[in-house]
Amino acid sequence: MLGTFLDHQWKAFWRSKNKGGTIATQIFIGIVVVYLLGVAFFLGFGMEAFITQFLPGKDIFTVFNGVILYYFAVDFLMRMQLQELPTLTVVPYLHLKIPKKKIVNFLNTRALFSAFNILPLFLFLPFCATAISDVYDPFTALMYVVSILSLTIFNNYAALYIKRRSIQNLKIVPLVLLLIIALGLLEYFKVFSISAISNQVFGFVTTYPLAGFGFTFFAILMYLLNARYLRRNLYVEELSRNEAKKTSTDYPFLDRFGEIGTLVALELKLILRNKRSRSAVTMSLLFLFYGFLFYKKELLDQDKLELMLFASVFMTGNCISIYGQFMFGWQSSHFDGLMANKIDIRNFIKAKFLMFTLFSTFTTLVACLYGFLSWKILVIQFAAYLYNIGIGTVIVLYFATRNYRSMDLSKGSTFNFQGVGASQWVLGLPYFLAPYAILLPFSLSGAPYWGFIALGACGLTACLTREFWVSFIVNEFNKRKHKITEGFREKS
Repeated sequence: MLGTFLDHQWKAFWRSKNKGGTIATQIFIGIVVVYLLGVAFFLGFGMEAFITQFLPGKDIFTVFNGVILYYFAVDFLMRMQLQELPTLTVVPYLHLKIPKKKIVNFLNTRALFSAFNILPLFLFLPFCATAISDVYDPFTALMYVVSILSLTIFNNYAALYIKRRSIQNLKIVPLVLLLIIALGLLEYFKVFSISAISNQVFGFVTTYPLAGFGFTFFAILMYLLNARYLRRNLYVEELSRNEAKKTSTDYPFLDRFGEIGTLVALELKLILRNKRSRSAVTMSLLFLFYGFLFYKKELLDQDKLELMLFASVFMTGNCISIYGQFMFGWQSSHFDGLMANKIDIRNFIKAKFLMFTLFSTFTTLVACLYGFLSWKILVIQFAAYLYNIGIGTVIVLYFATRNYRSMDLSKGSTFNFQGVGASQWVLGLPYFLAPYAILLPFSLSGAPYWGFIALGACGLTACLTREFWVSFIVNEFNKRKHKITEGFREKS
């Protein structure tokens, strides 16, 4: 049966209309994966030397043990964003005399064939086979390998389980996000240390090697939980019920905006129902962790706030830049219908402005948690927020009127270059350079705070004159709407 499923997917691949682009994408992904595996293999064999060189005086095994759980924490976050759900057209098979158990086993087995599952083998196994085996004994090295393989499998199925549950229940997404943010803040403020916990856990495995089977137990438990969830949801009725539930989703708080609110609600439904749009918004939320990389205490103490402006603009407006760069393309499959309906183009454009404002407001409120680090961060983020909803939205929608590429929303956003054109590459320049053009004159003269006041004032002015900018975008849209429609009819 496994061979039959694989044969069906192989035929579906070669019969696909877009197989040329798919093959090119797979070749590109393959080159990237081979490169990463080569780097991991090099780091794995040279890990002992690298630790000695870059961390002199530190015990090699203490550093190695402390890194393992840290690696798998980052690995889990990467899987949540980049790992694709193993797909199979389930409904046709459910009408046949095929046990659900076989379909579930195929989906779970296929999920193991991921670069994320190979990378830790190249990274950790060389060190286990050389350093640990030499200093301790081969059995201890073997149990390290068992522990690392078990953690890999646990992460694999945990990420898939949470992704599947989030599709059925959207409340899981903010809960997981808040949990990750809370853990990140606790680690940042040194309430606890993942590295210290990892060192204690694997120090225990070193002393009692059989304890490594504890990770195996949790990996098997996660596999069974994932398989149980799939078996319970492989029903045509269940799939239909879930779909019907989604179509009835309503957003009462948008009713006050009339037709504009209705258009925003329709686009929110489009985002939640389709894989690529949902992936883009999820990616935007994950980029909220950028602050841990850019908000440094020494920069705050020296008032070098301009070095943190990019991170603030990106975090408070990541949905605008990531989702907005493909604007109008998200609706390419039904764009003819939109233009044929009696939709006021002015309200259509206003709905985009309102949606961007809602997105940016939400991400800014979440990013305000960085204010616990310093009040200066709130100053930067508030100025960046005003810039995003005032000027940034205008820039994005202006370039959207020059986007003529259609998109397939059923595919994920990872390594998917469909819909990417010149306008997407050029968009980033004015979007991220414009705030520096306002800030730098003040910053170079030793008055960075006045620069942020000026940036916020420019954004606020653009908000107050939004009617003018709506008219401007409507005129640009009307000039090119036939060209946009024609471009969307050509499937890329």
